[in-house]
Amino acid sequence: MLLDSQSTVDVFCNARLLTNICDAKRLLTLHCNTCTMYVTKKGDLKDYVTVWFHPDGIANILSLNNVKKKYKVTFDSELNDSFVLQKVNGSQRVFKPSKKGYTTQK
Repeated sequence: MLLDSQSTVDVFCNARLLTNICDAKRLLTLHCNTCTMYVTKKGDLKDYVTVWFHPDGIANILSLNNVKKKYKVTFDSELNDSFVLQKVNGSQRVFKPSKKGYTTQK
């Protein structure tokens, strides 16, 4: 999963991470750096919300703007250079940089 500070929507390509995948009531026109995609499905991400689903996408993307509405997210560039998402149950999900960008660590 990527935590993206520039994304305005949550969109996943991995169906194994979602439940209840179904047709959306409306179409999402998704503009990215290489093309425009039309997303017609949604699915539920455990402990989060319903997200858009596009099986031909290249990443599972969480919008930082959306995530911070549900969870506390902190960032410390000196201590560990990572975003930390605080779940309601006290657990954390840590997003650390990789060569390809921010990715989640279990």
